[in-house]
This record gives sequence, structure tokens and C-alpha cells, in this order.
Amino acid sequence: METLEKKATYEAGLNEYVNREKSAVDLMSSVGRLMFEHGVELVFFRNHLLDINTSEVIKLFNYADTVVHKPVDLAETALLAREMLQLGLAPSKIDIGRLAYEYKESGGTSAVDFLKTTLKDFIGQDKHTFQPQDVVLYGFGRIGRIAARELIKQAGKGQQLRLRAIVLRKLSNEEIVKRAALLRNDSVHGAFKGTVEEDLENQALIINGQRVQLIAAKGPEEVDYTAYGIHDAMVIDNTGVFKDREALGRHLQAKGVKHVLLTAPGKEIPNVVYGINHKDLDLEHERIFSAASCTTNAIAPILKVVEDNLGIEKGHIETVHAYTNDQNLLDNFHGKPRRGRSAAINMVITSTGAGSAVSKAIPSLKGKLTANAVRVPTPNGSLAIMSLTVKKDVTRDEMNDLVRHAALQGDLVNQIHYQVDPELVSSDIIGDSCCSVFDSNATIASADKRNVVLYTWYDNEFGYTKQVIRLAKHIAKVRRLVYY
Repeated sequence: METLEKKATYEAGLNEYVNREKSAVDLMSSVGRLMFEHGVELVFFRNHLLDINTSEVIKLFNYADTVVHKPVDLAETALLAREMLQLGLAPSKIDIGRLAYEYKESGGTSAVDFLKTTLKDFIGQDKHTFQPQDVVLYGFGRIGRIAARELIKQAGKGQQLRLRAIVLRKLSNEEIVKRAALLRNDSVHGAFKGTVEEDLENQALIINGQRVQLIAAKGPEEVDYTAYGIHDAMVIDNTGVFKDREALGRHLQAKGVKHVLLTAPGKEIPNVVYGINHKDLDLEHERIFSAASCTTNAIAPILKVVEDNLGIEKGHIETVHAYTNDQNLLDNFHGKPRRGRSAAINMVITSTGAGSAVSKAIPSLKGKLTANAVRVPTPNGSLAIMSLTVKKDVTRDEMNDLVRHAALQGDLVNQIHYQVDPELVSSDIIGDSCCSVFDSNATIASADKRNVVLYTWYDNEFGYTKQVIRLAKHIAKVRRLVYY
């Protein structure tokens, strides 16, 4: 009897999971059609739904229950997505997790009526008024290749940015073949989920059907982009060579360039952390911008939450950072202290400007923070440890709840990923689209309630690149309707 009961329980559990898988397949079908037929991107409580499998979809619904505290039904969510296909929505980004929860709370309303009321401002192609922005990648290193992957992936109807060209120092058939190979395969982020073809005759790459021109230039002002049909382009400079207004201004001397965005901290130009100070930009008059550093983008969202809610008296930030190409693989000469020692076998104490740079995004923190860094033998995935003295009493749970709230509502939902996994390690955050992955289990609050230690992880390549692209869209004013 006991065996039969256990078998019945097993079968019931399996059948329930299979039914959830069927609903996940139904949902993913609508997600793909909405994106590629209508330019409507669905996310689920900020998490991306494109290019994931059914098990990952089911995990997201568990996340809605345990972290977001807004349980929703998978089959009901799939129904909403299916009905959205019939609404004639303008290109937009919509959180279907929020929609599904609100639909559940509405009670009794038909799905169609609910969607027509809730998304009334999204219905009609006349709501989509911008044209895609041409983008040029100046340099094709770690950030450049990840940016190329992401820009290509986002292409489709209603796209905001389109990759038109990549500028290199030199160009030959061998160079093109090698650059294509590096784009296809990545030791950290894995193989590119698409096709890359070399067009040697025309010196171009065909990436997922999109022709991307390769251009050789010794200096930014040498290129005539209009000769390739590129106009009013945004140049994303990821070389690390040009860092001040004068040097970056050389890009604006090239024909066909409208804006310049630096993927590093810049001098004499606005340093921007998207989600923090991007709304303060003078987009009518300024043409050169910096996306700050990966570390600044990681710590600024958390510091913003603490400063706004508790006030920061002082603090120290220690970054445990993956090694970079700036370091030596084996011991050799380097202009900076210690960076000449082998990155692959040493922990290397080095400097970081993130402590002072963050005050450019959050001016009230000026002079309050010190910072240092330790480079460690991992290729990607970093950690910032923030030891802060705050102005108001706070417990560990209260501190975590402030960050959790910011990760789910407000201006920082794309920046902060609130993590509850007690076994989280650096490799787990590789590929995370948020620039700041807050480790809630690591939070420490002192007995006097005035000192906290906060840990936030970050993919210093992909998470940062996502911030660069968000900022590029804002600068170019190619902004979709958003329902978060």
C-alpha cells in the first residue's frame, strides 16, 4: 500500500512538472513571436526570457514566489502572452511577471479586457516614433566583442541600436579570420549563439545576417563613415587609448559621427552610471560621454540605496577583481606597481579610482569613501566589499530589505540583482545582465546598528557592457515604451 501511495505521489509530481513545462513552451513561443514580429520584449520581474530553456522559465516562477513575493501561475502568464500577440503593441519592453501578478489581483476580469486597459498606451504603431541609431565599435577587445554580441542579439523589428562597423588598427584577410574566430568563441562566455561569416572581398563580417563593415584606421579622425552609408553614428570607444575630451573629440572630426561613448572612466566629460545619474545629462549640447568603470557601475547602485535611505558617514570599498589584459601573464615590466607580476598565479594589490569616481554619479559621497583593489587569478567575475558607517540605525534584515525593494521597484531594477543563493560564488554571476549582484546572505550589520558590510558581485565584462548599451540607447534617444 505504501509503495502504491509513493508511486501515486511520484506520478502526480511528475505530471504537474510536465504540465508546467508545456506552459513554459507555450509562453516561450509567444515571447519569440512578440519580439521578432512586433518588437516587444517580455521580461519576467526584470529577468530576460529570450534564449532560455523551459527549466529556466520554471525557476523564474519559483523566484517570483520566494524573492519577489508575488507568486503567479505559469499557465495564466502564458495565456496573457498569447493574447498580447493580438493587441497590435508598439515596440516596447514589458514585464509580464508584473502583468501576471496584477491580473491575478484584479480578479474576474477577462485577460483581453485587462490587457487592453493596462496596456492602452502601448497599443498602436504610432507610439513608436524613433529610428534606429547606427553604432560603430572603435576597437574590438573584450568589451567590444561582448558589445557586438549583444547588439546583434537585440536586432529585429523595433531595434534601437544597429551595429554598422568595427574599426581596427590594421586589416588583412588573416586579421578578419582571427577576429571572426574570437567573436565566435569565448573562453569565459562560451560560443556565440549565432552565425559569423567572413566576407573577405568586402572586408566585412556577416553576423546573424547583419553586414558589419570592418574599417582600418590609425586615428579616429581618419574615417569617413558616410562612405559606408553610416550617418549620425554613435562611436563606442573601447580601446582604452583615448580618455579625455580632446582625445575623444577626434572621433567627432570623422564624417558621420554624432556621439562618442567611452567604455572607461573619462576626464573632462560626464561620467555616467546608467540608473543613477543618466537623467541629469544635457543631451542637447553634450556629445561625448563616459560609461565610467565596471566597478563604479557595480557599487553605485548599492551606495545609492544606502545613501538615500540611511545616509553614509564614511566608508571603505575593497574590490576583489578578476585579472585583465592590462596585467602580465608572466612576470615582466609594467609601469604600475605590482601589475608586472604574473596575473595567473598571484593575488595583486593595486589601485582603483572607484571610490572617488562614484562621487561623480552621487555627488553627496564626495570625500567620504576610500578604495583599493586586489586582482585575483580568475578571468572574469569580481566582488566589491563595502564597509560603511551609516547615519541611521539599521539591522541586517532591514538593510537587505532596502536593497531588495530597490531591485524590484524603481529606477534600479535593471542594475541590482538581489541574490538569495547561500552557495553563490564568482562563476555563478558570469553572464548576469545586472551590473550589481547583491549577495544578501553575506550582509553584516554591527551590534551598534551604525556599521554595515555589504557584498556585491559583478560580471566586469558582460554586466558592464549591458550598462554601456543602456546608456547608449538613452544618449541616442532610442527609448522604447517600458512597463516595469
